Amino acid sequence: MTAPESDSTIDPEALRRRAEKALRTARDRTHTLTTCVDEPDLTAQHSPLMSPLVWDLAHIGNQEEQWLLRAVGGRDALRPEIDSIYDAFEHPRAERPTLPLLAPAEARGYVHEVRGRVLDILERIELRGAPLVDAGFAFGMIAQHEQQHDETMLITHQLRRGPAALTAPPPPDADGGAALPEEVLVPAGPFTMGTSAEPWALDNERPAHHRLVPAFHIDTTPVTNGAYERFIADGGYTEQRWWTADGWAYVQEHGLAAPLFWRREGGQWLRRRFGVTEPVPPEEPVVHVSWYEADAYARWAGRRLPTEEEWEKAARHDPESGRSRRYPWGDEDPTPEHANLGQRHLRPAAAGSYPRGASPLGVRQLIGDVWEWTSSDFLPYPGFRAFPYREYSEVFFGPNHKVLRGGSFAVDEVACRGTFRNWDLPVRRQIFSGFRTARDAT
Repeated sequence: MTAPESDSTIDPEALRRRAEKALRTARDRTHTLTTCVDEPDLTAQHSPLMSPLVWDLAHIGNQEEQWLLRAVGGRDALRPEIDSIYDAFEHPRAERPTLPLLAPAEARGYVHEVRGRVLDILERIELRGAPLVDAGFAFGMIAQHEQQHDETMLITHQLRRGPAALTAPPPPDADGGAALPEEVLVPAGPFTMGTSAEPWALDNERPAHHRLVPAFHIDTTPVTNGAYERFIADGGYTEQRWWTADGWAYVQEHGLAAPLFWRREGGQWLRRRFGVTEPVPPEEPVVHVSWYEADAYARWAGRRLPTEEEWEKAARHDPESGRSRRYPWGDEDPTPEHANLGQRHLRPAAAGSYPRGASPLGVRQLIGDVWEWTSSDFLPYPGFRAFPYREYSEVFFGPNHKVLRGGSFAVDEVACRGTFRNWDLPVRRQIFSGFRTARDAT
């Protein structure tokens, strides 16, 4: 087992405050997502693909108790009898409503008690000397875990039927997006993929290693709704030649004809977004498409999905210095001027937005807005070691899951960076997934 590397130059108090801020930010968002609807909506299962919101709430607290109170703090278990109820591997989502779940008030009390004790531990513990606490890793891991479940709960809100419960301002307008080139050439050559130095990077992002990538072209922005509408209008869902065999079978079995939440009415495409029905905005990146749909579009367009290494090179590699950045724009943490993150806008920004977030080669919106499907299977990097438990990454490695990169508008910055890897089954459409395409340089 290999623990994350720690940085002895990090000020311990600054690290403590960073961990506390990440935990509090996640909890504020959890509070928003679980107080904006009434109790029946918290306990209902809005889709067999998702847990009841109240399960996610108590699961967040249970993971925090197990890792930060028990494993890091050495405290006695508060509620050991609920460990199996909130074990995500023991109980598939479809059966979770049948479990003896904590009621909403009890779940809130539980997560509040756990958090109070965790903050007490954080104030007293030395953040070095053991793998879980070096550089505050376990605290960062739990903050990321909560934010990942916040994104999951936001997906549940999107699937929920009924009036809007969440509101947010629209994202900023694109700045010069219409004048951007359609694609960018990424020159051939080596680059450093993954990380061995990011303190809170998770095991599947490690270790840093060199990759030699041939030259390729990649879309400057994610594929838009308007472009995807042209694929639909040209018979994209009725022409078998664009689809893999599994993808075509899935289209036929489920009668797919457009992205999830779209419907045709009065000669235009409409979509349902967090309880509001609205015209599909042509300038926004398409969202709620499966890997099969992304792959079919790319074939129709005479292109392909980028590999995971191509995506990361486009996002991180600086040709001038030869080094890999933390983010496309540099090493500094994201700001609202860099990327659409953190549920700030509840929708993707128009293609071409966030010029300050562009990569050295001018590729935009690689972080935030929509998760981007790649052509790659989810596999370990050379030298991978599971830490701190196999079930986070290792059990998912193989050809069944495809890699997504870049994060979405629903992702918080603590759980999103240039090395962060997401993965899911190629049929998944409820997630905030889009894509961009690539082609070989010839």
